Amino acid sequence: MEHCRQKACGVMSELPRVLHRRVDIEGVEVFYRESVPAHADAPVLLLLHGFPTASHQFRRLIDALGSRYRLIAPDYPGFGKTVAPASFEYSFDRLADIIEGFVQHLGLTRFAVYIFDFGAPVGLRLATRHPEWIAGLIVQNGNAYEAGLSEAAKGFIALRPDHPGDEETVRVLLTPEGTRTQYETGVPDPSLLDPDAWLLDQHYLDLPGRQEAQLALAFDYKSNLTHYTEWQAWLRKHTPPTLITWGANDPFFPEPGAHAYRTDLPQAELHLFDTGHFALETHLPEIAPLIADFLNRLPA
Repeated sequence: MEHCRQKACGVMSELPRVLHRRVDIEGVEVFYRESVPAHADAPVLLLLHGFPTASHQFRRLIDALGSRYRLIAPDYPGFGKTVAPASFEYSFDRLADIIEGFVQHLGLTRFAVYIFDFGAPVGLRLATRHPEWIAGLIVQNGNAYEAGLSEAAKGFIALRPDHPGDEETVRVLLTPEGTRTQYETGVPDPSLLDPDAWLLDQHYLDLPGRQEAQLALAFDYKSNLTHYTEWQAWLRKHTPPTLITWGANDPFFPEPGAHAYRTDLPQAELHLFDTGHFALETHLPEIAPLIADFLNRLPA
């Protein structure tokens, strides 16, 4: 019995302390989660979430790896628990501005960055502004190539606020059914999906002002395509160590988007998974060890 208790203590000692904090960046109250690793000099991984979720999408990953690495996951303006003033103008440039200020406030000077969905245009803006910050990239269904845009994604990007019916098309994505569909599409075994994930997303989407914020970002998404050649040139020039973990059945950013990174980063490590957009929801046991191994191999 005592032996069993000792074994249990050993398991529990692997669970990290996780802090939940807020910081003011340009009048935006940014909420973030941060693990406290056992060693103060542990590698740092900045986790940049996607749509329509927030930092809570990384809770299980933080529990899995946070005792060995410093994992930091902020909520963008318009997402999760972050609170932006009514005057905040939502665009991908502005999201990047706030996350840039957040990184500077925390005093981070060298870190790996996990870019997923909306996190790709935010994180790659940071990379081109501050290449000295980026120790490595982990890319999970975060697109930077036209080859990675499905026909559905191209149709979404073409939407305009002044075109009849386009606003309603976006609003359908913001409904409970639209949110749930984003999680379930392309997933062979939906029982692996925790329904609390999309229900929590929907709670935040339904907060006052959030749908207007998401509409503004949806119509601004086309701005990211104008940066693709710049981001690709940055990848070729700086050749950051890169791990790609990709849900191959993503209806928005399909498998060719994963392979496209290797045109500029031929040494990138690529792993495809038989799942949809939210690969961490179904394949955390496979992806977490890949991330740990990747962080262990980054130059100090």
